[in-house]
Amino acid sequence: MDLQNRPQAPDPYDSLPPVPAFALASDDLGDGATMPPPFTAAGGSTSPHLRWSGFPPPTRGFVLTCFDPDAPTPSGYWHWAVVDLAADQTEIAQGAGASDLTLEGAAFHLRGDNGEHSYMGAAPPAGDRPHRYVFAVHALDVETLGLTDETTPAAASFQALFHTIARARLTVTYQEPAR
Repeated sequence: MDLQNRPQAPDPYDSLPPVPAFALASDDLGDGATMPPPFTAAGGSTSPHLRWSGFPPPTRGFVLTCFDPDAPTPSGYWHWAVVDLAADQTEIAQGAGASDLTLEGAAFHLRGDNGEHSYMGAAPPAGDRPHRYVFAVHALDVETLGLTDETTPAAASFQALFHTIARARLTVTYQEPAR
């Protein structure tokens, strides 16, 4: 199967209503750079450090996601989703994606497309072109979306759409060599 010649998926956020941007940075990832091995599935699926700033003052909570729009599926692939992050939380530590026990306050993980309530590192098919991994933090006008841990990341993103007042993104790429 030739995955290399598929057209690149559009940026998943280009089709959403525009909202102001704020800053998202990481001690582990560089925007536009290649994802380092520890944050890939083969390297152990350690979630990266992330910090955000410059969001609007009416922010009452955050949602954090990581999405691969280049996965060979019609709907991409959700690698991480954390909801109910408090408005005063502006950073998430490396490794916090391991379980809900590593998250602060009321925040919790949703089940990703791998079936787990945790971060899953980059894992594109071997030999496929580089995949983009879009880390996004959505500033919300509510403290909670009222979701359960069985809500899918896609459904959470739909609910967040109606409460997002600003968004920050950081995109990295990763490619598994052909075997």
